Amino acid sequence: MQKLTPIAIPALKDNYIWCIKNDHQCAVIDPGEATPVLNFLAKKRWQLTQILITHHHDDHQGGILELLAHFPYAEVYGSVTEAIMGLNRPLLGGETLKIVGLEAQVLALPGHTLGHLGYYLDGALFCGDTLFGGGCGRLFEGSYEQLYESLQKISELPNDTQIFPAHEYTLQNLKFAEAVEPLEVNPKIQIRIGKVRDLLDKKKPTLPSLLG
Repeated sequence: MQKLTPIAIPALKDNYIWCIKNDHQCAVIDPGEATPVLNFLAKKRWQLTQILITHHHDDHQGGILELLAHFPYAEVYGSVTEAIMGLNRPLLGGETLKIVGLEAQVLALPGHTLGHLGYYLDGALFCGDTLFGGGCGRLFEGSYEQLYESLQKISELPNDTQIFPAHEYTLQNLKFAEAVEPLEVNPKIQIRIGKVRDLLDKKKPTLPSLLG
């Protein structure tokens, strides 16, 4: 069976809108703006059938209504406790869904926001602003305890889980990690910084990263 291959659609300043597809269905995760998605889908000649939202911040859902104007039958998944535009598939976390024909688990990941969700399918976790390359999300609504518990929940997934955050924050997170654990303490950070810089120099995403 072919492994899921998410495609990064760059948006706004440093967002990634992730696109996943099988033979008959196409989904995007956290479309903060519509234009890059519409251009990408037009080029591929793909039809959008599902929109997954991790949380209510505008840079994650700002493109929903325009996408629905072009794909009015698309399903919009998101937290029932947050104000998600066009929401027609409300979730709380704990559900099992079919996303592009694959079984997906919905994880409640409060911390960054109170109703933050993650979507785990086919060995990939779309975690919005909960976990990033080299760091985790900021607290806007939840508590440190909630974010810690959300990260613990993610840590229970298989080590080969691919992590697909919604922002290109890896380098700046690693710079902070380097300040906390300098070269003589943790040389692995320096090695990873080198790999990340190389990817960015080539205009490539530093994501996904492996949970392990």
